[in-house]
Amino acid sequence: MKISAPRGTFDILPEEALRWRWLEAAIRRVFDYYGYQEIRTPVFEHTELFQRGIGETTDIVEKEMYTFNDKGGRSLTLRPEGTAPVVRSYVEHKLYSKGGITKLFYMGPMFRQERPQAGRFRQFHQFGVELLGTESPLTDAEVITVAVELYKELGLTDLEVLVNSIGCPACRKKYQEDLFSRLSSLQELCESCLRRLEKNPMRILDCKNPRCRELTKDVPAVTDYLCPACRDHLEKTLSFLDKAGIDYRLEPRLVRGFDYYTRTVFEVINAGLGAQNAVCGGGRYDHLVEEIGGPPMPGVGFASGMERLILTLEQQGKFAGFSSAPQVAFAVLDETLAADGFALATRLRREGLTVEACLEVKSLKAQMRAAGKLQAKFVVILGEDEWKDGQVSVRRMADGEQWRVDREEVCRFIKDLLDRDSSGREQERGSFS
Repeated sequence: MKISAPRGTFDILPEEALRWRWLEAAIRRVFDYYGYQEIRTPVFEHTELFQRGIGETTDIVEKEMYTFNDKGGRSLTLRPEGTAPVVRSYVEHKLYSKGGITKLFYMGPMFRQERPQAGRFRQFHQFGVELLGTESPLTDAEVITVAVELYKELGLTDLEVLVNSIGCPACRKKYQEDLFSRLSSLQELCESCLRRLEKNPMRILDCKNPRCRELTKDVPAVTDYLCPACRDHLEKTLSFLDKAGIDYRLEPRLVRGFDYYTRTVFEVINAGLGAQNAVCGGGRYDHLVEEIGGPPMPGVGFASGMERLILTLEQQGKFAGFSSAPQVAFAVLDETLAADGFALATRLRREGLTVEACLEVKSLKAQMRAAGKLQAKFVVILGEDEWKDGQVSVRRMADGEQWRVDREEVCRFIKDLLDRDSSGREQERGSFS
């Protein structure tokens, strides 16, 4: 019986992996600009971390986690998101003891047992940033700006930033009480919302059920209940975004799906993605470090799904022209020259060229056909007569032009041709600009 990948998972094949590597490099480059350092955490954690961190009333904890007992009877969970593990590591290793602000980023696989759909899988990849150590609204603005600048660096358009404040526990309490009072008689709410009503009424605003959204369309905005400190924090955050030239829209229904958020919450959406249009979401979590066992320490961050982002980039044509083609392929015409060809190919690789060595000696026609399929720019041909003279032949695949070259000079010769081709393309682009 053929064994396939489990439902909701997928293989990243070599051609696709080029796109992933390009995206990962761009993410690291932008995060470097802003001074964020990479952190890598285990793919599974103690289940309690997510119950305490994310919140027991969230869909993730209630329905979606992959949880199992190990041989010692300990409950473990494959990480469904990245913030709680990063904060756990921050507390466990006392990164706060250095004082000041800690700026971290992560990238890797996450796991949620949910219905697979476009850009959403049971094993998916996520990256994000976490900024810990200050409650300054400047940090809220920076984290939002990092996300927007990253997407601009990737070439995304049609982006919109949604921002809201859900206040602190003190001012949020009155809002939750009023929500409960207004909604407790609505038995038409979905089963999840009726359950949330007792534990965290604000989560009802996050429900995607059309009927629930219709029933709650006239509830007051949480921003009407903000205390002076939370209102001031929101106003300053928005003013900093204005100064940085970040366009945004205040969205009073935005509450995000995790219980650890306080004050600022935000999403970045892409209009071309349809219903599942968020490419990034995040916010402030001023009590999560303490909840996980650390000292009182404010934080703010965001996370972004990489599959959704790659889908968006594909739809906007950002991967056109990606190629894994080698610069050089080898063709060996005599079995006795196979070892010499392999040695020369190895030397060219060491000198910085991407090379496909000849691993099977066949006819010249077959080897040239193989080089064509690889889309190699040049083929180095080892024939018996040339090799005796200390030479090889170099053929440019684009036009078939061929040269005999001293084999000690072949690397420099090919690099010169590549440089000339590259500068010619630059001049051609300049003539049309």
